[in-house]
Amino acid sequence: MFEERQYLGNNRYSLFARTLLAIFCFVAYYWSENPKPVDVSGITIGSYPAKNIPNSGALFFLMGIVILVASAVLIFVLHIKTVVKPGEIILNGLWTARIVKIPSVNIASLKIRPYSQYSLNRAAYNLHRNGVIRFYTWGSHAVEITDMEGLKYLVGTQRPGELARSIRESSGKDLQISQV
Repeated sequence: MFEERQYLGNNRYSLFARTLLAIFCFVAYYWSENPKPVDVSGITIGSYPAKNIPNSGALFFLMGIVILVASAVLIFVLHIKTVVKPGEIILNGLWTARIVKIPSVNIASLKIRPYSQYSLNRAAYNLHRNGVIRFYTWGSHAVEITDMEGLKYLVGTQRPGELARSIRESSGKDLQISQV
């Protein structure tokens, strides 16, 4: 009925951190190759501290390249696979043997809402926090599923309307899909 794959390399928080670290490595490499002191609008940056060690910045250049290659590889690493079948919702993660199955007959309500108020969010799989179980890799929207026992699941998705409709059809109930 519904299938979505979310890849780890698309997470904004991780992508931002890796890019920042790679930029730092390339700046440190440049600074090692040009060790002269720099005076930029009143801020003086001293000379490179390892003057007597030849090619000391090559390690920074190599680390910058390794970080960029790792970022490119992570685009193909599956983090969460969300599948809606008749009667159940299956959330499968890459690094865990634990598959989360939510019986759709136990669903009490569905809400489409923003995942978070922040634009940079960490990837999460089966994260229990503040009474909500979170599943997220990337995107800005989520479907909040509340079951009959009051347990809440927050499933991040790129297609929230389609996911909510397929969950409603899977449950066989006339659930109202509210938007927050």
